[in-house]
Amino acid sequence: MTSRAGRAAAGAAIALALVLVVAASLAVGANPLSPGTVAAVLRGEGSPEATFVVAELRIPRTVVGLLAGAALGVAGALMQAFTRNPLADPGILGVNAGAALAVALGMAVLGVRAASGTVWFAFVGALAVTVAAYVIGSGGRGAAGPIRLTLAGVALGAVLSGITTGIVLSDPDAFDAMRSWNAGSLLGRGWDTIVAVAPFIAVGLVLALVLGAGLNAVALGDDVARAQGANLAGIRIGVIIAVTLLAGAATALAGPISFVGLMVPHIARWLFGADHRVILAVSALLAPVVVLAADVVGRVLIAPAELPVGIVTAFVGAPILIALARRRRASAL
Repeated sequence: MTSRAGRAAAGAAIALALVLVVAASLAVGANPLSPGTVAAVLRGEGSPEATFVVAELRIPRTVVGLLAGAALGVAGALMQAFTRNPLADPGILGVNAGAALAVALGMAVLGVRAASGTVWFAFVGALAVTVAAYVIGSGGRGAAGPIRLTLAGVALGAVLSGITTGIVLSDPDAFDAMRSWNAGSLLGRGWDTIVAVAPFIAVGLVLALVLGAGLNAVALGDDVARAQGANLAGIRIGVIIAVTLLAGAATALAGPISFVGLMVPHIARWLFGADHRVILAVSALLAPVVVLAADVVGRVLIAPAELPVGIVTAFVGAPILIALARRRRASAL
């Protein structure tokens, strides 16, 4: 769908879908509220009970979904463009594994349980592993290219995941505390956590959009990119910094939510073509739709209990990704 009319229709549909899922996120749950009740709360005229549910629980949860979704979608688009690999996602540099290990250590060793504390362990762990992957990928001759970084990230991720599993299984209390976070959840994040993480996501999004034009040149191959005057080293470093900020902050905020960073860029590419500037912008809008829709589905699927958003995205994302992979244009970079 690359015609101007088709792109305009797709853009309008994504914007409408975002509005609808935000509204659903504020209204749907164990205590369902009517749109009029939600509107009254937003105007400051709601009952104390409705105000507590919307203002204290669902608005922060919705904001977490918006931030984490945008960060994961853009990070996935960056990784796919940077590595020229349609199967790349934010976890390919070991970001999720590093965050999980740091959270496990914080819980098992220091007894940290609150989200406001674990978020910093997750972010520092993600940053440390990304730096380690870059250092390992830079070893030997040549620069840290996409293949070396990918191999280093996958290897580190496998090792760290094994260590994390050993820590969690050896400490039942840590396992119980990590269960919700490790499944990917938007629940229980307060404004203190959101305010702490949001600046990192904002910087990462701005940096990603700045890199869009350079990624278009990189997609043509290193030689062509150099001929066009692209600074390959600068683009690679910028992508690594942006992915670290975005994926690290999203993982710290909501846990390792799977398939969003892998699936959403494919949909954006299929709908809007191969311009990475457009793909990055669309991913920033479409990924929150996926995350919030999955969260809403998780609230009602086994009500009054809830399924974590990471489980829902895995169930929904796999068949969608298979369908997209069968389309040549969607899977091409």
